[in-house]
Amino acid sequence: MKQTPIPAIISALTVSEQNSSLPTEKRRKKQSAVDTFSLVPKLTALRRSLGTLLPSAGLLPAKFHFAPTSPVAAARRAAVPYVPSASHIKRDSKSPPNLYPSGALTPQRTLSHTFDEPRHALPLDGGRTLAPYTLAYQTWGQLNPGRSNAILIFHALSGDSHVAGRHEDDRTGWWDLMVGPGRAYDTDRYFIICANILGGCKGSTGPASPNPATGRPYAMQFPVVTLHDMVRAQRPLLDLLGIQKLHAVTGGSMGGMLALAFTQLYPEIAERAVVLASGHANHAQAIAWNKIGRRAIMNDPLWRDGDYYDSPDGPPRRGLAVARMIGHVTYISEGAMDLKFGRSLQAAQKESYSFGIDYSVESYLAHQGNIFHRRFDANSYLYITRAIDYFDFSAKASATQATAGDLTAAFAQTSARFLFLSYDADWLYSPQRMETMALAARAAGRHAHHHMIHAPLGHDAFLVQRDPQTDLIRDFLR
Repeated sequence: MKQTPIPAIISALTVSEQNSSLPTEKRRKKQSAVDTFSLVPKLTALRRSLGTLLPSAGLLPAKFHFAPTSPVAAARRAAVPYVPSASHIKRDSKSPPNLYPSGALTPQRTLSHTFDEPRHALPLDGGRTLAPYTLAYQTWGQLNPGRSNAILIFHALSGDSHVAGRHEDDRTGWWDLMVGPGRAYDTDRYFIICANILGGCKGSTGPASPNPATGRPYAMQFPVVTLHDMVRAQRPLLDLLGIQKLHAVTGGSMGGMLALAFTQLYPEIAERAVVLASGHANHAQAIAWNKIGRRAIMNDPLWRDGDYYDSPDGPPRRGLAVARMIGHVTYISEGAMDLKFGRSLQAAQKESYSFGIDYSVESYLAHQGNIFHRRFDANSYLYITRAIDYFDFSAKASATQATAGDLTAAFAQTSARFLFLSYDADWLYSPQRMETMALAARAAGRHAHHHMIHAPLGHDAFLVQRDPQTDLIRDFLR
């Protein structure tokens, strides 16, 4: 590979830096004549060159990190983020987005729309009605003239609408590995949509949102919602975007459950479904883990029965940290934990004979727990995990008791083609559970394939493992 000389790269970057020192008005004019994105290859080359030269020159240690690194984060760093091909800016919630963007925009921005018309009042499975409500979403790629190339992605428990590319707050998308030009969900071929779920805390209406009746956060006055409710909430978003048919729905973990629910609620819309590392219902052990996490949050004195938003003491950080630590244990396999941490000590040469942190795995879990409150709301964690527990695809099979709970009858209500991807070391949603779904779908006369992928990481492999799922998904979508 031809390497760009470092002086040339630095020269190019200096031009950009000089631009930033100009007065605001002049800088705007000059920036209009400069293609900022032409610097991306230079930045990449600079990163590669410095990554090689600085450690060898003794300026940086060859291996270091500032905080305990998760196996998932380490795997994500192997993927180079792409610049999204869709350019959107945040608009008034009443204004429909431009469906035919051109050029590239970085950073990627989140759009939002408030569904406040009477027809958008959302009847919930629990008996209440929610109105109005807001959805935050992002899109990538271009909708074709026939509006037939749209793919709706559902995120997992702690995810959001930012699937790919660089966000306006400099975050990388949580599925950069799979969404982008030439990737499994190819943004040169498909129009990708992802919305933050109802009940979430990343721009969509949830317990932290203002209650129109009081002007204060809903907190525990927010209605309990189900995964089917979350799917129903996103149906008007497709109307807003002018989409009547989806090329596919997809998601992993909870996102896979949402994709299943969509095929059941709207069989006339979804042509395909890709379900990764998921299940048709939450099994007893998964419900138990979720219960322990919720109890940890609700037992934190700072939870205050959910009314902590205006508290000077802040949110229930400790309870949420414990819930996150429990979750991480279920997302990573025993083998991956052993390989990454084993019984290695974090700092000392021997055990401290105290109740602090001795082992590296303890440090890792503590770090993951302690930073979680910065990006996630504790009440949203309660509502979303409860919705996952309530999910049962087969329970929605029919209004009659005779077929309720029949998985084959549930798939008979769908018309989509299914691709199920499981991971051999996933003990949260095992390959056997995925195979059961594939068999039931085929028994219902549906086109369904199940592939078990070798993935030592476990459940979270769907987020970070490129092969072979890229080819499997790409072929299925064609």
